Amino acid sequence: MAGLEGRPPETKKGQLVVAVLIWLLTGITISSLNKWIFAVYKFRCPLLLSSLHMLTAILVDYPLLRFGVVKLKAGEDVALTAAARFRVFLLSLSFCASIAFGNLGLNYVQLSFAQMVYSTTPLFTLALSKALLGTRHHMLKYTAMLPICLGASFSIIGEVQFHHTGCFFLVLSTFLRGLKSVQQSSLLKEERINSVTLLYLMSIPSFCILFTAALVLENRAVWETPSRQDNTLWLFILLSCLGSVLYNLASFWVITFTSAVTIHVLGNLTLVGNLVLSQILFGSQLTVLSYAGIALTLMGMSLYHNCDLVAGRLGSKTAKSK
Repeated sequence: MAGLEGRPPETKKGQLVVAVLIWLLTGITISSLNKWIFAVYKFRCPLLLSSLHMLTAILVDYPLLRFGVVKLKAGEDVALTAAARFRVFLLSLSFCASIAFGNLGLNYVQLSFAQMVYSTTPLFTLALSKALLGTRHHMLKYTAMLPICLGASFSIIGEVQFHHTGCFFLVLSTFLRGLKSVQQSSLLKEERINSVTLLYLMSIPSFCILFTAALVLENRAVWETPSRQDNTLWLFILLSCLGSVLYNLASFWVITFTSAVTIHVLGNLTLVGNLVLSQILFGSQLTVLSYAGIALTLMGMSLYHNCDLVAGRLGSKTAKSK
């Protein structure tokens, strides 16, 4: 899953579509699985769940790399420098913190609320890519952030079960999601690290951090977790772990094809799917403001993805008027 240089445009487009579809489907599935684990089975160990996600990534990625299942391209098999390894460690910190805060937030709020807060991630990513990488963006992309964030605000106001602690955790998670995407983009494109390799390298310190935190903060919750239907609970946890590996690999792939900002704008497409599942599985109630927020968010996404087309038409109209 490396860069696409030298491949026909049709191949690049086809692989991008496949990567985006996998990413969207696994994202919707994992969010619903995690909420089901927390809400239905009263599983009170979000940090432990996050650490299991990282452990699964290690167990899956190691044999893929060790036995040559993943073919590395020229430049990808070079040993990483100390600076690059340190950057991977920083990515691990951002990654596990964003996951942990997100899972903590889901303990307090509905899935629909969480997804609406996450819809503001493109704004954080846009600002961070400008501040950290010096990336220049078209003015229309900044304009598109207005309906995206306004839509999220409407949805928060319209959410029936607002919780300040949950909102705080989710905002922190959202900021860190933007930061880790910028870090991922830099490592994948500048350091030319293969997607599977990057996930494997970052999963090791992430697992150590999250598992240690779980032992310290959640040791009592483990014993308080209901024992009924244990087999079904652990089946859902296994599915969540396997899905997280596929989701993370797909997200790295999409970032390689596009950018750190684009992946989060695309991620807002999961909004509709998660809201539907939240209503079906958890009985979430959406108000008129919530639906208005969805509409504004989707409008902002449309403007973002078509900013070049809009800019071209505006430019042609300006030229004609002169």
